[in-house]
Amino acid sequence: MRIALTGASGFVGASVRPLLEQAGHVVTPLDRQHGYALGDRPDLRDHDALIHCAFAHQPGRFRGGEGNDPQAFITANQTGTRILFDQARLCGVRRILFLSSRAVHDGYPPGMFLTDDLPPRPDNLYGRVKADGETCLASSGGLLGTSIRATGLYGPGPRNKWRDLFSDYLRGRSITPRAGTELHVADLAAAMLLLLAHPAPPATVNASDLVLDRHDLLAEVARLSGCRHDLPRRADAASMRLAGCAALARLGWRPGGMSLLKQSLPQLMDATPHL
Repeated sequence: MRIALTGASGFVGASVRPLLEQAGHVVTPLDRQHGYALGDRPDLRDHDALIHCAFAHQPGRFRGGEGNDPQAFITANQTGTRILFDQARLCGVRRILFLSSRAVHDGYPPGMFLTDDLPPRPDNLYGRVKADGETCLASSGGLLGTSIRATGLYGPGPRNKWRDLFSDYLRGRSITPRAGTELHVADLAAAMLLLLAHPAPPATVNASDLVLDRHDLLAEVARLSGCRHDLPRRADAASMRLAGCAALARLGWRPGGMSLLKQSLPQLMDATPHL
């Protein structure tokens, strides 16, 4: 399958691309390094699928990623996504995977269980922009489209999300308690491969794996490093909205859980400045 991949040099795209290629797909990278920016109309003729991972935001921030310029954020991401999906349709692309976010459900009550087909209810600009992308994809007639509502993503690379957290712990700094839902980018890629191969993929899927407390994450860092600094107290996770992943599970998806996290930690820690 010939696949166009936006955001191919970003954290997600750079992790997903080699796994798509290992599976036998031919990937056309669409990013600034290859002359693409959100809002452009790339030549997607002769492509079987589009995977849209590109997203313009303030470094390290998704919610609140608009910074002081919400209009530019909307123009790049919301308008840019609409233009891209329209271009894919005009070029005859048959399949689209859109990297959406759990943020489309931020408006639901704390502690609610989130099903795959739950309608969006965002309460911030990031979630509204992602929800608009989902609506745009769903209304693109004749396409096999899936919006992937991913939770927090982790994995190796120079933009490892826990780099500063690990550094602060190893330096003995105070760590704010926090728990979140996490997913390895390799498991996201595995979900994408299953969706690309399915003759009638679902319109929306949740993609989530671990409920991870910083206490437990840093306990593993302490074990590997020999560091004995105090761990943060456990966070209260009672109000977390947990995402069910029944749709992907029915396709045979099995994320790596704590085993994959532990396997990945040495590589993640290698990129961390200890002192």
